Amino acid sequence: MAKLDLEWLAVFDEIYKTGSVSRAAERLGMAQAAASTMLNKLRAHFDDRLFARTAQGMQPTPYAQRMLPHVREAMSQIEQARGSRSSFDPGRAQRNFRICMTDISEVVLLPGLLDHLRRTAPGVHLETEIISTDSGRRLADGEVDLAVGFMPQLDAGFYQQTLFKQNFVCVAARNHPRIGERLTRKRFEAEAHAVISSSGTGHAIVDKTIARLGLKREVVVVLSSFLSVARIVAHTELIVIVPRILGEVLVTQEPVKLLEPPFALPPYAVKQHWHERFHADPGNAWLRRTVAQLFGPGQAAGLA
Repeated sequence: MAKLDLEWLAVFDEIYKTGSVSRAAERLGMAQAAASTMLNKLRAHFDDRLFARTAQGMQPTPYAQRMLPHVREAMSQIEQARGSRSSFDPGRAQRNFRICMTDISEVVLLPGLLDHLRRTAPGVHLETEIISTDSGRRLADGEVDLAVGFMPQLDAGFYQQTLFKQNFVCVAARNHPRIGERLTRKRFEAEAHAVISSSGTGHAIVDKTIARLGLKREVVVVLSSFLSVARIVAHTELIVIVPRILGEVLVTQEPVKLLEPPFALPPYAVKQHWHERFHADPGNAWLRRTVAQLFGPGQAAGLA
């Protein structure tokens, strides 16, 4: 039986995360043929196929599912043991990071991050996914490296760092027939509204405040994301409440205007979150420092 190589375990973990040998190889910075060879050696070592090709990608066998926690525990202990001696050189690194964030962050923050990485870490590539109820588990499992947004549901086992504070504005068509440069509480209640059901944005604060104040709000459309909201508002008489950081982008894209809400809405903190398992990982630590330097206090003052 061949001696088990630690690099094989990294291939196993990445195939488990991505469901693909080619994507696992890309994330690890190796050739696909090398990843396939390591998978074959793992299959021989454990006398199990480990992954079977399906329409949904490479799916783990029951044996591989039982292996996973042991493999990750072993990798974590080894990483911690060498963490003090490890370093991450962004100029030379070949690594993929996965960040979960809101669609707002993809519009507002991601371009600046990508521009910075192309100049300082050309071998670092990003994948993004939208924050969901499963994001906490994916952070803990290492399927996601970092989360950026408003995620009060994350508790024990997670670190967090505030990047900037955010508040809300109302958005209406620039030529709205009944709304001028000021939105009154009476007009707010009289108009029809669009709302967005998107996690990670602090939008639950808006709903709770409106309910607490006993305000009426006629909701005629519930959108799944913020990406279409500017065009919808610009071409209808609907109004919508969005985080200010997004509103300031929307006015540059469509004929809409920003209005202060006619009642007080509490601000919320946009944070980056990571799991304690990866706190000492040099690459993860570098990514967190980079995000904080680009969007943290002082840098993001103009965004809040």
